[in-house]
Amino acid sequence: MEQSKTTHFGFKTVLEDDKEKLVRGVFSSVASNYDVMNDVMSMGVHRLWKKHLIEKLDCGMRPNSTEPLNFLDVAGGTGDIAFGLLDHARLNYGDNSSTMTVADINPDMLSEGAKRCLTTPYANSPRINFIEQNGQTMSAIPDNSKDVYTIAFGIRNFTDIQAGLNTAYRVLKPGGIFACLEFSHVDNPALDYFYQAYSFSLLPLMGQLIANDRDSYQYLVESIRKFPDQETFAGMIRKAGFYVPGKGYENLTFGIAAIHIGVKL
Repeated sequence: MEQSKTTHFGFKTVLEDDKEKLVRGVFSSVASNYDVMNDVMSMGVHRLWKKHLIEKLDCGMRPNSTEPLNFLDVAGGTGDIAFGLLDHARLNYGDNSSTMTVADINPDMLSEGAKRCLTTPYANSPRINFIEQNGQTMSAIPDNSKDVYTIAFGIRNFTDIQAGLNTAYRVLKPGGIFACLEFSHVDNPALDYFYQAYSFSLLPLMGQLIANDRDSYQYLVESIRKFPDQETFAGMIRKAGFYVPGKGYENLTFGIAAIHIGVKL
């Protein structure tokens, strides 16, 4: 009889088959407070990190182009990155044609994103759609169909991160860009000591006080520590087939978060 494989859920060891259900439960629990959660976990800086990612990518259909871009934002739930990318393209390049697919494994997160979309210029627009998808397989997304794949603070929750990276490579067109913003590993030992003390002592408590949900915040803190460091993750992106320019990542706020870039050649 084949032994069931295990993986981590925070610091706990769980069956691989159970992790997806557990992660789904966490994000169903925090969906309505997702921005508050990110504000707490990043001390409010996540908004600046996301803005920097969008400006770094500088995406948009150029005026002399006839081909709209096809964006895919994975684990994009509440729509921050998706709306930001479309806004950047519209405001900087007059791009009112490129399309956005927001994919998330959690229907509650997608509902939050669809609700927010109603307050944007993309309300009821065929240019943006929200789909429930497992980021490791993306069964509804054809091969070689997307120009830009973004994922922010989501890939560390995958059961099999390498499978998710392999899928990102599959769905991107040649020349397509993979961009990941994720909590990472602080590169200063003294600062890391204080960051860990803040994370493990205060964040779960704040989750309890703000959202009445200590366990979800405890998992999210632990999931950051279990995520590969910058060099290891850059190696995984290369393993998926991407060309990784330079060292492959940019540390943000001393490595509390990092942006990773890969290009499908």
